Amino acid sequence: MSNGTPLGDFLRARRGALKPQDVGLPEYGRRRVPGLRREEVALLAGVSSDYYVRLEQGRENSPSPQVLEAVAQALKLGAEATDHLNRLCLTASQRPRDRGEAEVSRQLLQLMDGWEHTPAFVVGPALDFLAGNSLAIALHDGFTQFDNLARMVFVDPAGREFYQEWERAAQSCVAEIRAAYGHDPESSRIAAVVADLSARSEEFAELWGMHEVKSKSQEGKQLRHPEVGDLHIRFAAFTVNGAAHQQLVVYQAEPVAATAAAFETLRARAALPNQAARPTAPPTADLAVEER
Repeated sequence: MSNGTPLGDFLRARRGALKPQDVGLPEYGRRRVPGLRREEVALLAGVSSDYYVRLEQGRENSPSPQVLEAVAQALKLGAEATDHLNRLCLTASQRPRDRGEAEVSRQLLQLMDGWEHTPAFVVGPALDFLAGNSLAIALHDGFTQFDNLARMVFVDPAGREFYQEWERAAQSCVAEIRAAYGHDPESSRIAAVVADLSARSEEFAELWGMHEVKSKSQEGKQLRHPEVGDLHIRFAAFTVNGAAHQQLVVYQAEPVAATAAAFETLRARAALPNQAARPTAPPTADLAVEER
């Protein structure tokens, strides 16, 4: 995914996103590239320029927590991005060896099956669809495949119609995969998804290069289904105990809202039996990250 180190790539991207005035520095002279200079970040972090250069080049293997906190403050990183920075500094031996199983547990499948009025599905760290109930399948039946959320957003023709706030959905997908990458930079599955989407979508490649980090959270979504029209939903994502690399995503509609009625229509029209479904061709590559 890059010729540099994960840490160096992240630092360069975040440094390039800042201007001197963003951090209270005067702007002197013409800059060959946008963003802060290395020596400016070093000055703000209170470290030598040589040390910071070594950090970006991957020649400094064990920066202290104090140095990382100072660099995070210099680059104006938020809490999630700061955690991501610290994870990128872990060595292979410091990362959890038990990556869990890609298979969704029978208990979770049965739980989703019982939510007849609520779309629910499970994704892996590269946003691969692992399992879902019949209402989740019906909700996404306008796509060519319900296989990978990022592919559906960036490549599937239905994506720009389904996600009414497409730019927001696109940024969210990339930031979520970037967050998962921080947990497991050696994941072959994440590497494959990133390589494929970077080759097929210039927009994905551009967003991936920004190194924005954001895990799934509780928010609202505006969707448009080809049969039942506009849907205004709330959703939440939960890490699955015992399978920390999996996330359970649950959509909700207000009980008396039009979206709730649309969900009922979709449930009635669902072609699949009312039972949790699995993808027809599940990913075979590594799908594991440590618990977030």
